[in-house]
Amino acid sequence: MARAGDGRAPVPADHGFNADEPGRRFGDTAASKIPGRTGMYPLIDWGWHRRQCEDYLLERFGVHWPKSYCTFCCFPVPMGALPAHLERILSHPDIAGEVLRLEYTAMSLNPNARLYGKRSLLELFDPTRPRDRACLEAFERELDAPWALYHVRRLFLLSQTGKRRPVMRSTERVDTGRPQQLARRLITVSERHGVDVEHDPLHGRARAWLRPRRAAWPMAEELFVTAPARVIDKQDKHLEREWHALLSGSATRLPLT
Repeated sequence: MARAGDGRAPVPADHGFNADEPGRRFGDTAASKIPGRTGMYPLIDWGWHRRQCEDYLLERFGVHWPKSYCTFCCFPVPMGALPAHLERILSHPDIAGEVLRLEYTAMSLNPNARLYGKRSLLELFDPTRPRDRACLEAFERELDAPWALYHVRRLFLLSQTGKRRPVMRSTERVDTGRPQQLARRLITVSERHGVDVEHDPLHGRARAWLRPRRAAWPMAEELFVTAPARVIDKQDKHLEREWHALLSGSATRLPLT
């Protein structure tokens, strides 16, 4: 448990990082911005690995103490714990379905939002394996719900000194309905206006890029996409002003809004 100091004397922050994850000590030290806070890592200092911790708890309390489980954790890959993480999620197919729906929704609006960086959770499941198939069936049940058509915009701007500014975003729900209905609408309008559209017939998503992301900043990104209706409208302050300043008032070419 981390405890902040009041500036008068260092206060320890005790962490349960074990000897299998020594890198977390350095990350925690670098991330700490609290005056007077001193990190302590007893398990690493003792050389206690995960197995030793579990054996101690079993001897002390007489029960096996399972590892805590954050279902949508994005850190198993760098920590080398992905196989164990996937084994836990296979034991809870309904939870797996929720996480798969969460990732699918995020990747619909931003294809770079894979749960594990370069890999998505969805691509790690094999429908020919019974336990995997149970999770995928739970995912399909999660998708059998209202969907929405979204208008998504992002601005990648530079400061006056040429440094990259935080990305500005706008997400607007245009319509709601069934996934097939919304996909047909987006595909029809996109083809009529000569805009390329991607379609995932297996799960239902359709996505049309009006302004694909480029390599160089500053730039604008704009798309229409269908996804589960789980995302609220949100827009960064001053986005409209910055959008029109960069694009000289360039208007969206799809009559969907």
